[in-house]
Amino acid sequence: MATADDVKARLAQVSAPDGRPVTEAGVLSDILVSDGKVYLSLTVDAAEARAWEPVRSAVERTVRGTPGVTSALVALTAERKAGLPPVASHTPAASRAPGGHSHAGHTHAQPPADPQKEAPGLPGVGAIIAVASGKGGVGKSTLAANLALGLAASGLKVGLLDADIYGPSVPRLMGLKGRPEVNGRMITPMQAFGLKVMSIGFLVEEETPMIWRGPMVMSAISQMLKEVNWAPLDILVVDMPPGTGDAQLTMAQQVPLAGAVIVSTPQDLALIDARRGVAMFQKVNVPVLGVVENMSYFMCPHCGTRSDVFGHGGARHEAQRLGVPFLGEVPLQMSIRETSDAGLPVVATRPDSPEAGIYRGIAQAVRDALAGRRSTARAAPRIVMEG
Repeated sequence: MATADDVKARLAQVSAPDGRPVTEAGVLSDILVSDGKVYLSLTVDAAEARAWEPVRSAVERTVRGTPGVTSALVALTAERKAGLPPVASHTPAASRAPGGHSHAGHTHAQPPADPQKEAPGLPGVGAIIAVASGKGGVGKSTLAANLALGLAASGLKVGLLDADIYGPSVPRLMGLKGRPEVNGRMITPMQAFGLKVMSIGFLVEEETPMIWRGPMVMSAISQMLKEVNWAPLDILVVDMPPGTGDAQLTMAQQVPLAGAVIVSTPQDLALIDARRGVAMFQKVNVPVLGVVENMSYFMCPHCGTRSDVFGHGGARHEAQRLGVPFLGEVPLQMSIRETSDAGLPVVATRPDSPEAGIYRGIAQAVRDALAGRRSTARAAPRIVMEG
């Protein structure tokens, strides 16, 4: 099996734009090797990024050719040096965008690019939906897994992509272990309960920390979208990492999302972050299919008493206030926790239970929202700057 030193020795054969070996150019990150998979990045000045792209390609080819390496992910990180203006500022105003024009005293700017209109789809995949949350710990991955299973139970062909690079939960939730097969550059997804499943958790050990910068995260998500044999699928459900950062923007830029499902608990702190999630997707023109209130209430299995541990109804009220659909309430139930920890998701293994029925109801609400998604899309604003 290849080691980081083996890879670095091979990379000494690759030249930087100035002719030095890339290993002496001060741009290499730490080299992470896990079971034949190699991950690294090149960090360069943004002004030199174009010159470094052929080097990145050469580095990736060289790493792939190292004995014992089965696949490689090489990201190019372009950073602007402190105190310098962005590279784009050197471009004459009249040539910044086709059709743009400038006159003395005022400038007419073009509408901002809509990444959803420009993003190419995945061949053979009908629709891609994101399951997201503004913060962690709200049960988003459990919801994503059971939502995917609920959609599959209605007769659809469904895939589940775990895009949470730092905290992949889907392998445990779906009871999957082992490595996916790689044929050339394409990965064959794992299978569980009738779903096609892919996660970075299949490529690294469960306890291995993913100490990656944003560009490597974005490259990994891009690979799991475009270098996995997903087709044929009716719907691909993407379990997003929590927050409103690089991963969410990458997803919006890489593929046309049919919509997003926001998961929140009823408590005020979680709802603040849920608002951010809704606003972020709306700003990149991704329809919000609706909000789910997870851990909505607790029903004591012994006495039958209901307790609103985190409050109740907050997500429903927030959805109404924001003008987005409310998809349903999921209780805080022992059976959901037990089946999730055991890799036996409740929709697949206890299909007749009330909990499974709740998830299937949410899946049907998502299908209904998808059917009407065209009316929820928002047009990009046109900006006119007057001087």
